[in-house]
Amino acid sequence: MIIIEGELFGQVKVGESFWHLEDQKTVSVLLTKSDERRNWWKSLVKGGPEIDTQKVEPEPSRLGDLDPELRSTVEKMMFDQRQKEMSRPTSDEIQQQELLKKFDFSKMKRVDKFSNMA
Repeated sequence: MIIIEGELFGQVKVGESFWHLEDQKTVSVLLTKSDERRNWWKSLVKGGPEIDTQKVEPEPSRLGDLDPELRSTVEKMMFDQRQKEMSRPTSDEIQQQELLKKFDFSKMKRVDKFSNMA
């Protein structure tokens, strides 16, 4: 069974896009756009029916209905989005900063890449 057929209107972040089955009959798909500006797409797929953004009403959040793993992922994505809006580091960037703080650069050996060129 084909759920979405055609070329998507824009690029998506595959690693940040998810699907899950609701009530054993509805497939819910979350596509995270690669476009940082999060502009509305004219349609889901190129050449598909246009989306009237004036009629779009966001569905109320029901994080409690999600399984724990998916809920954790969605909460992380929401946190990261809020951080980006405030020009603050995302959860992955915070984790990288913490790792760098633990690393002792004073024990590193300096390598001069031009020393063997004579």
